[in-house]
Parts: sequence; structure tokens; C-alpha cells
Amino acid sequence: MPRIPLEDNFTDVIGKAQRGYGLSDEALAAKAEVTAAELAALQAGEIIEPALRAVARALHLGGDALVVLARHGWYPEQPIFKRGFAMFNTAFEDMTVNSYLLWDPRSRLAAAFDTGANAQSMIDTIAGENLTLRHIFLTHTHDDHIADLDRLAQATKAEVWASELEPSDYPGAKVFQENAHFHLGELALKTLFTWGHSPGMTTYFVTGLSWPLAVVGDSIFASSMGGSPTHYEAQLRHNKQKILSLRQDTVLACGHGPLTTLKQEKQHNPFFTR
Repeated sequence: MPRIPLEDNFTDVIGKAQRGYGLSDEALAAKAEVTAAELAALQAGEIIEPALRAVARALHLGGDALVVLARHGWYPEQPIFKRGFAMFNTAFEDMTVNSYLLWDPRSRLAAAFDTGANAQSMIDTIAGENLTLRHIFLTHTHDDHIADLDRLAQATKAEVWASELEPSDYPGAKVFQENAHFHLGELALKTLFTWGHSPGMTTYFVTGLSWPLAVVGDSIFASSMGGSPTHYEAQLRHNKQKILSLRQDTVLACGHGPLTTLKQEKQHNPFFTR
């Protein structure tokens, strides 16, 4: 798979935090003690490091991480899964979206996480690996993540699952509560409610693969996180309490952008490095 670009640049991070805190440009410039012209320049993509650090402080972002992001100075080291893991990156309108397939190598039982814009490659992998897809787990129900749900569900007859806080309207879809447990052979899966970006955003923590894995949807991206103008602080709190508290070697399978790890995000994500 070609190298997947980071989902957000530094202007996206600033915008998400600014909208999350409900700050106008005038209020943010005053809080950061920068001029309106300096803030406008940052928002347009110009790197003015003193102003960028001042805005980072005002938005409770990590200044060093934000500067590195602005200068394109970091990309996450990609973890390797020897077996039982496949990532799919498909185009949806002007962006790309990720979906994932996990399976137990012995029993060949599998679970899908979202569908992306086109599930055909996932369907081909299921056939090629001689897998039985038992479950389709939805991180949330935004269109880009479930665009091909009908085809995947009909092709595999797998059960569709989503949070009780954000049920799927797919016929026969089931809902789970937080801390629900599922098993696929040697794989164990637990649901964590990390809502904020959407009403029922769910993170799935999976053990039994080469690395512990958290399928986080749009809760977290490499160097960023999903935006939420109305529930920003809840999203930030759930990310810190429920994702960043997982095992340090946990791999994060994000809804957009590349794979990353919990350890790397604690070092490089402006939302969590302050």
C-alpha cells in the first residue's frame, strides 16, 4: 500500500481546537496575544513560529509537536503485523478513509471494522484467505465509514454491530453497550465508548495479534483527532481516559491517515503532548 498522508496539517489542528473551544478569531488572537494579521497568516498556512507557539498555548496544544507538524518533520513508524490484519484505504469524495479486517489464523474467523467507500478489496481478501466474516463492527455511522455496508453485509452475511448510542439503520443490525466482549478464536475484543466526534464513536481494543490494537475510528488520527464543535472537550477527555490509558505498545488503527501507536502519539500529537 502506498504511504498514506497524515490526515491533518497544522492549520487543521488549530481550526479543530479553535472551533472546539468556541473561540472567534478575535477572541483567539486576544487570548494568544498575537495580531489578527499573524493569526490570519497562520490559518493560511504560513509558519510564524513565535505566533504558532502562542496560539498553541492558548488552545492547550503542544507547541513543539505543532511546530514539527507544521514543518512536516514527523511521520509515524509503521508497525508490522505478521498475520491476521489487513488495512484498506479507499477514496471518498475529496479524501480517503480506512477500514480494517482482523482474523484468527487458526479458526479463520474474521471481523471487519467499517467498510470505507468500497469494500471490494476486503471481500476479495476474505475469499483469498478463506475467512468466515462473523461481525462487521462500526466505529460510527458517518457516510464515509459505512458507504459500502450493504454490499459487505450481503456478500458475507455477517452480523452488523454498532454502539447503542449510535445505532445503524442497516436491517437487523445489533447494538452493544460499553465494555461488551467478543471473541474470534484467539482474538479478544472489548468496546470502549469514545464519543465526541459522533454520538456513539466506539474504539475497539483487540488482543491476540502481533500487537495490541485499538481500532479508534475518528477518535484519534496520527498527529490529530476527529473534530467536534459541540462535544470537543468530551472527545478530548475520552481519548485521554480510554485510549491513552491502554497498553503503551498499542497500535492505533485510525479512520483516516496512517497507522500509528499510542507511544508515538503521546510524543507527537499536539492534542496530547502539552
